Amino acid sequence: MEQRIGPSSQPLKGDPVKGAGFDPAFIPGLTTPTPAEREEEVAADPEHPTEPSDPAEPTEAPAGDKEPGAEEPEDEAVAPEPSEGPVFEAADRRARIIADHKGVRLSLDDQECEFRWDEIGAVETETPRFGKRFTITVHTPDRRWYPIEIEATSRSTFPTWESELDAVLDAYFEDTTEEPAKDGD
Repeated sequence: MEQRIGPSSQPLKGDPVKGAGFDPAFIPGLTTPTPAEREEEVAADPEHPTEPSDPAEPTEAPAGDKEPGAEEPEDEAVAPEPSEGPVFEAADRRARIIADHKGVRLSLDDQECEFRWDEIGAVETETPRFGKRFTITVHTPDRRWYPIEIEATSRSTFPTWESELDAVLDAYFEDTTEEPAKDGD
């Protein structure tokens, strides 16, 4: 009778060299493009030149040599579009929430997420009994939630934040779980 030394589990089907044991970021079923496919994508992309450019040649015209009537594309981050309705914004040194006509945007350190109003199932706020951390949780219809804690300068800002957020939610958030009105007999 033979005995095996080592794990009794079988390797995943497919390439025996790849797997979670060799690559911690490996997820079964997801594949990366092969180098040949990546080269085709770069060759088809007009922004990536296929020939190396001569560093002595200018690639862009100087600022004064623009054609008349040519317009520069505007950067959206530089010129935000004005909002006519209420806006709620709260931030501390790490976290930020902005709720306006577009939806709700959360950011924590270098991570950001954005929800349109049709992607939001509910918005929940929580004020602690002690402390100065105001918690806002965005719930989505697929039963996921995204909480963010914002540290206030004082507890007296909590009612102000609650009223500002309520004004934004009343203006933009449509609760679709309401039952239709029934005709009385």
